[in-house]
Amino acid sequence: MEEYNDTITKQKKLTFTIVSDAHNTIAERLGIKFTLPEELQKVYDDFKINLPTYNGDDSWTLPMPTRLIVDRSLTIRYIQTDPDYTVRPEPQHTLEALKDMVT
Repeated sequence: MEEYNDTITKQKKLTFTIVSDAHNTIAERLGIKFTLPEELQKVYDDFKINLPTYNGDDSWTLPMPTRLIVDRSLTIRYIQTDPDYTVRPEPQHTLEALKDMVT
């Protein structure tokens, strides 16, 4: 996983660190881990996306799309998640949550 992150960081010339959740351990603790149905596993295979390789185990699991704001004491201050990958929070909601943290 770390090797994959390093490759992406270099390819995309990213100026921030990418972190991974090996085995989707944190996703599981947050209750946002799910297993891809077999028909989607086949689609991923067709696109040469091997989730077990990325996950570091033999699972076909992913986290649900989620936006988190975590403070310096590692307390989750904001979380938005939706099993529908096309649903994303409005940026304004995230900005409001950030402002609430500093006021």
